Amino acid sequence: MAHTFQFPTPIHFGPGVRSGIAAHLGGQGLKRPLVVTDRGLAALPLLHGIVEGLRAGGVEPAVFSEVGGNPAKSQVTAGVAAFKAHSADSIVGVGGGAGLDVAKAIALMAMHPGDLFDYEDGRAEPRQVDGPLPYWVAVPTTSGTGSEVGRSAVISDDETHVKKIVFSPRLLARAVFADPELTLDLPAKVTAATGMDALTHCIEAYLAKDYHPICDGIALEGLRLGAPALPRCVETPRDVAARADMMMASMMGAIAFQKGLGLTHSLAHALSTLADLHHGYANGLMIDHALPFNIASSAERFRVMAGVVGLKQASPEAFMDWLRDLKHRVGIPATLAEAGVPRDIDRLSDLAMQDTCHLNNPRPCTRDDFKRIFTAAFSS
Repeated sequence: MAHTFQFPTPIHFGPGVRSGIAAHLGGQGLKRPLVVTDRGLAALPLLHGIVEGLRAGGVEPAVFSEVGGNPAKSQVTAGVAAFKAHSADSIVGVGGGAGLDVAKAIALMAMHPGDLFDYEDGRAEPRQVDGPLPYWVAVPTTSGTGSEVGRSAVISDDETHVKKIVFSPRLLARAVFADPELTLDLPAKVTAATGMDALTHCIEAYLAKDYHPICDGIALEGLRLGAPALPRCVETPRDVAARADMMMASMMGAIAFQKGLGLTHSLAHALSTLADLHHGYANGLMIDHALPFNIASSAERFRVMAGVVGLKQASPEAFMDWLRDLKHRVGIPATLAEAGVPRDIDRLSDLAMQDTCHLNNPRPCTRDDFKRIFTAAFSS
């Protein structure tokens, strides 16, 4: 069953809703969208179906498919050129976090001056996103980052590979078409990595130190939906109901983490920078090594999460055991050594310390803390 609701973006949710994209654009008077997607999706029937659906609906799309697994500024620059060459009046972002983040950044730079990183959220005085952006629609094809409902884009520097965040409420998609059927053919490894990303967002948002009971409630419901759905999606991949729950959990995690994230993300960002790992996979690798650090400051919240995922023993230890079992069930390696990560603990610790996500962790982290966690993660 399809549903439409707003939070705050208008969201069309349910099997088959992708068929309404062309009519939606036409209703806004838009006829020339640039479809932004990644190289992997570009060759698949899934994207062909979306593009042909747009054409059948009277829309004239062009496709930009030069997005990589970890989006970089050069891809945004090329996408802006493609937008202008097509005389585009809108953008349809199709993909996981990489494709949707690049779509946001293209929308920004198509109508704003300067360099993309002038708008970086971490700068002392970032340039303001104060002008109009092209109308853009998000079509997620994974259940992980929840970028379709996010107001930030994470883009890497091509030379340093350091991830930079561009943030503005103006980056929100003007509409989302969240169709779980688009995730049915995802490989098990992609389903697992993106699903662990979504659950990490829910967990870390709930644990983050800032006060935001609204996000806490959303994070816990996302965890309740996603915890049983993820293994079902991996084991019975064409289970539409499980895919729908996982897609909803992904969106809820992304909404919740406006409250903040934590040390797992700083550890994962370091791994992605040094070893070019998929972000969700990196979160999955690190979450059970990172979270015990927070039990001393947040034991009651761990007990709540244990209850939410249905454990009979509502304790921090039971929750961590459940998390390790979940990783094993969906095929995420238990250690960094098993995952083949280069053992450069000093560099990894430096990168994690430089990352800003840990600033909202419920317990302050030092470089030595990161070093101990990485050391244990290689062998524990």
